Amino acid sequence: MNDLSWIPALTKLLGKATVSVAEDARREHGGDAWFAHAMPDAVVTPRTVSAVQKLMRFCHARRIPVTPRGAGRGYVGGCVPVAGGVSLSLKKLNRIRAINAADSVATVEPGVITSDLQSAVKKLGLFYPPDPASARESSIGGNLATNAGGPRCLKYGVTRNYALGLDIVLVDGRLVHCGGRAHKNKLGFNLADLFIGSEGMLGVIVGATLRLIPLPPARAVLVANFARAPQAAAAVNAIIRAGFLPAALEVADQFTLAAARAHRPGAPAGDALLLVEIDGQKKSVAGETRALEKILRDCRALTVSKALTDAAAEQLWNIRRDFSHALKATGLAKLNEDIVVPRGKLVDLFNFAEKLQKKFTVNVACFGHAGDGNIHVNLMVPPADARAANSRRALNALFKQILAWRGSITGEHGIGLAKKPWWPLATDRDLRALHQTVKRALDPRGILNPGKFLG
Repeated sequence: MNDLSWIPALTKLLGKATVSVAEDARREHGGDAWFAHAMPDAVVTPRTVSAVQKLMRFCHARRIPVTPRGAGRGYVGGCVPVAGGVSLSLKKLNRIRAINAADSVATVEPGVITSDLQSAVKKLGLFYPPDPASARESSIGGNLATNAGGPRCLKYGVTRNYALGLDIVLVDGRLVHCGGRAHKNKLGFNLADLFIGSEGMLGVIVGATLRLIPLPPARAVLVANFARAPQAAAAVNAIIRAGFLPAALEVADQFTLAAARAHRPGAPAGDALLLVEIDGQKKSVAGETRALEKILRDCRALTVSKALTDAAAEQLWNIRRDFSHALKATGLAKLNEDIVVPRGKLVDLFNFAEKLQKKFTVNVACFGHAGDGNIHVNLMVPPADARAANSRRALNALFKQILAWRGSITGEHGIGLAKKPWWPLATDRDLRALHQTVKRALDPRGILNPGKFLG
């Protein structure tokens, strides 16, 4: 924005402690984990819902762009303030307001870090399953804005499945409460679901009531090494066909594992890995562990190891959660595409990734949530080539194949800026028009997170 005469009035309205125009603060809030960056004109960090309401009334009246952001852990440039204006950081709205064990609900503010909530409810024998790999850094508000998932999606579902109610500040400053705290609710339209996954383009999430479930008393993790990633993918289908529904089924290919070993001592050996977690009652977990080990060996696993204690399982998961950091540590730019394929196409996907690598002479690192077909296909290229024509052609080939298989170009990261060029390819005209109808109804002046896939 060119005219910044509104900044003194906003500072007077919200206070100097809430509004910053310092260059370091603006730079910090200009991007996320993707490489795009744009400077906002001001950073607003409210501590109360009423301050968010005041901000939105002020900006709506003056048509000032507002880009909400959580912890900035997104991978698609979703919180990059491309139109300038205000970067609305919700990190200081970070209280766990209440945990009610009798009702099995938690009420939280959007800045609560995901793993902090998980730790807090675990002490009461409760469980909040959504578990993005960035759980120790990502916020509940950001998880809701992208409908984040993680390894436990297969058995437990994604963030949407645990949101009973949301508190939303609309673009004109009104506060609405969608849903409630009861575990079943069919009162009118399911409007809370409309805001989940909306990437900050329809309203600002300022509170959430989340469903909790009993904490499983036992867990076990099996790690199987295979000669090639397609074999690990085939084992996923064998496990499902045998009637098992693990808590997680995670796969990793050769490039990912090599990067993990270079980055962290103790990372698994081998050229392809399948990580299987099961949970439940102690006797059932013990029996399923034995049965799954046999299935893995029948699927030509080279080795199978087991982690039968909580501490040992967490050690393995820490390595898995570190895959993204390990790939970044290679010094290559990581174009992280969280595509989804029907589960029956998993083997085809890994074979296709190998062909993609040869055709475009780029390194490809694949890992992720094999149980629900959500694989992170990472094109690993020199930083100077991140926006080069060859990288774009490789992405085009990947996305066209995924759509031909009736899959999705994003499973949990969202569209943001990174996937905006492929939004028309993935949707038809009527669906895009319907999105625009919803956007205009809730944000008629187009000030909420402008410049993304809805313009």
